[in-house]
Amino acid sequence: VQLVESGGGLVQPGGSLRLTCATSGFTFSINVMSWYRQAPGKEREVIASISNAGTDKIYVDSVKGRFTISRDNGKNTVYLQMNSLKPEDTAVYYCNAGGSRPLIRTWGQGTQVTVSS
Repeated sequence: VQLVESGGGLVQPGGSLRLTCATSGFTFSINVMSWYRQAPGKEREVIASISNAGTDKIYVDSVKGRFTISRDNGKNTVYLQMNSLKPEDTAVYYCNAGGSRPLIRTWGQGTQVTVSS
């Protein structure tokens, strides 16, 4: 099983980034997929989840209205469009199958997002 996150970087407050998570080794299309983040000194938290068909999406309040999760089952890939970024969004971002209880034991390397002027 592989989870490979990409697309992070340094962005100014108010800016945008699109994160990508390419997956392999499991049946992507039948799984809920989620994005998580871990800020310095804090525990990893789930921030957005999408149903297997992509029809249902859930967001944590802190990102609601700014972030959009999507998926492409043909490419086994999940995305996170992040707009109106704030300094408090600075974290390492990860994807995994499942929601509040991630299903894949081995996490990817994550992708660093830094929001700073």
